[in-house]
Amino acid sequence: MGRADPVLDLYWTSTVPAMPYPKKLLNDYEELAVDLHPHWWYFAETVFAFVVSIIIGIIVLGTDESWLKWIALALIVGSAVWLLLRYLKWATTNFVITSDRVIFRHGVVAKSGIEIPLERVNSVHFNQSVFERMIGAGDLLIESGAEGGQQRFTDVHNPDKIQNLIHSQMELNEGRMFKGSPGAQLQGVAGSGDVTTQLEKLEALRDRGTLTAEEFEAQKQRLLGQ
Repeated sequence: MGRADPVLDLYWTSTVPAMPYPKKLLNDYEELAVDLHPHWWYFAETVFAFVVSIIIGIIVLGTDESWLKWIALALIVGSAVWLLLRYLKWATTNFVITSDRVIFRHGVVAKSGIEIPLERVNSVHFNQSVFERMIGAGDLLIESGAEGGQQRFTDVHNPDKIQNLIHSQMELNEGRMFKGSPGAQLQGVAGSGDVTTQLEKLEALRDRGTLTAEEFEAQKQRLLGQ
């Protein structure tokens, strides 16, 4: 399975040491455009706590109070465990853009997440403070017609570039869906994954006027009757 946009090699290679999004979860003919984990700023709190606990430990080594040393040791162990847990959470969090969907998936053992079909995306906004612009991080807000309506994603790498990538994938997806005759478009829908995905694409065709309400209902009943 190839990548849809070779320009984003930087994002792709940055995710290699962590757990990539499982390719077995991609639909047939679906291509992976980018697979991101949270920005390194995601570790700021835990790294700061770990460094401070080590400094405290070094300071109390020069005292004769054993109880202070025990407290310092507990702080170091606690912050180290917190850092390890944060790393595991980072490594198992994926923000994925494919040729069909935007996917957010997270969880070390139990998994949860959200998928937004590209044809359901209404708008994409990003927000960066001055400091976040300096380090290349920020937030992404996606408004869609899918369940939930609005989703915010934090600690995203270069959210302005990710915004552009989502828009470009939306245009490519729209070109694939709406080129040719209605019959050809329906054939494209039929090969686009599970029943839920096909229904969402049929709704998009109806909303854009490509299918009449009667044609939509007929195709919907055909899918549900499979």
